Amino acid sequence: MSAAAHVPPPTPTERVVNGPTPKHAQLREILRRSVERELPPGSPIPSERELAQQYGVSRLTVRSAIGKLVEEGLLARVRGKGTFTAARRMELQLYLMSFTDDMRRRGLAPATEVISTSTEVPPVTSAHALGLAPGVPAHRLIRLRRADGVPLAVERGWYHADRTPGLLELDLTRSLYAQLADEFDLRPDHAYQTVWAESADRETARLLGMRTGTPLLVFRRVSSANGEPVEDMTSWYRGDHYQVTMQLDRSIPGSDTINSTEQPHYGGTR
Repeated sequence: MSAAAHVPPPTPTERVVNGPTPKHAQLREILRRSVERELPPGSPIPSERELAQQYGVSRLTVRSAIGKLVEEGLLARVRGKGTFTAARRMELQLYLMSFTDDMRRRGLAPATEVISTSTEVPPVTSAHALGLAPGVPAHRLIRLRRADGVPLAVERGWYHADRTPGLLELDLTRSLYAQLADEFDLRPDHAYQTVWAESADRETARLLGMRTGTPLLVFRRVSSANGEPVEDMTSWYRGDHYQVTMQLDRSIPGSDTINSTEQPHYGGTR
């Protein structure tokens, strides 16, 4: 084993043996325990050849075990360098806060790259969300968001042009919510947000530095200020860096209605 690999030698209870549980599943759980209990984020793991020798299994078995942990976001492959323990997932906050403020609150350095801007007629769903009549244009803004240099999210948003005149002439690498407040006296105070999972398309994967088809968390948020819709934004977040935790409570005693609110504690990375 190389000096850079830190997975300890197997104990008698961590050996891969013949039995009803497939060897790749046994090895996967051994590696999972090592990653979760002993290895900090960014630690290298042994090569496939070294793990195969260490646990007495084939390289195909090792590849299968590692591949599953990569899919789960516990390990990350870096081309030409090897496999490393992934950064712990950040909790994705479900309250109204700008990405810039959220990253600074976490002690990370936020950065924004403007991919494109335009003023054009939005799709019907966005026009409806913004309260626009058919054929009325809106501002279109696409940005890539980073934290400590790591690309985390792609944002594609539509903005009500009449309520945000000159929006696209502003410094859009800065916090958009701060500029909405400063320039237009608009402070988003209410939003509807929908969450789903999606595989990265080619363009989104390219921007995030990921493979096409990689799992993403997608959030569509329609935000209002003073009771008027201002923003219809969809954000694609890296699934290997984020997770969402919610606390479920019955909102009305004796009813079957369940409301969900974000539980404000960390379980990984944002």
